[in-house]
Amino acid sequence: MTAQSPLGILDANTLEELARVICGDDHLYYRKGFEIARFLEHAGWQRVPEYNGEYRMDWTLARLSERREEPTELERILLRLADPREYLDEPDQLPAVISAVNAFLVYEGARLENPGGRPRLVACDPSLAHPGSRGPAELSTAMTDLISDRKMAALLQHRLDEARTCYANGAHVAAIIMLGSLLEGVMVQVVRERDASRLGSTSADKVTLDTLIRTCHVAGWIGADVERFCHELRRYRNFVHPRQEIRDAHTPDRDTLNMCWPVVEAVLNDLAASQPKATAPKPTASPVRPVPRPSSAARPARRP
Repeated sequence: MTAQSPLGILDANTLEELARVICGDDHLYYRKGFEIARFLEHAGWQRVPEYNGEYRMDWTLARLSERREEPTELERILLRLADPREYLDEPDQLPAVISAVNAFLVYEGARLENPGGRPRLVACDPSLAHPGSRGPAELSTAMTDLISDRKMAALLQHRLDEARTCYANGAHVAAIIMLGSLLEGVMVQVVRERDASRLGSTSADKVTLDTLIRTCHVAGWIGADVERFCHELRRYRNFVHPRQEIRDAHTPDRDTLNMCWPVVEAVLNDLAASQPKATAPKPTASPVRPVPRPSSAARPARRP
């Protein structure tokens, strides 16, 4: 459970949609009545009443409404919906469930993610909402896994949300530019936090994306294949300058964007895999002082 949940008191319509996803149907993971009660318990709820045989939707909505003013309890439900362990019999159902939840949860300013199989709830901007909007690939690493600066991690997460919105609305060039911006922001922050000396005398505000890509590769943080494709994304990112697009005589389309998105995913995966592991300082052993043996006078007399 996160320390600061982005979840507030959910709207009544949001609760209905949440109940619908929990119940499932022909297209979403289906749960029988007793399975819904068990799901609530698996989510960490205490004192779940026994399912009484009424309509699944009515019973589930009643349970959610009872805890509407307990955001942490509802967050447990959302996290369980994004937990792979809930779908061991039908693992292919998980992406559809997460997409269905995010289609309405975004209007509450939150979003479900499942980086590396670890479900989490992150804040997002409701103004970027587009029902069911997703990128061509869900990133398997969260910004907070790579960057310790929480403010920067939140800003980069917002860039990613904007890229998803651009993708959903067919703004291909804009989405690629946002992905390039995200790539640059992640790399410069990673270099600053891991080894700022690699920038030399160049200011972090003036270093180029080309330099950042090469630096991360030389440091062993991204692979040679990822470096190569990063430069292709960088070239398309430069279409932020219209004359560059004219010179290249190529307008990016949906296929171009579908090829650029996995590049960002590969970068984040490589950076996560190369993350230095924090080593706990070795405890300093305190000197062992000899325990003085009691004198014969101080020893208790033995009993006969």
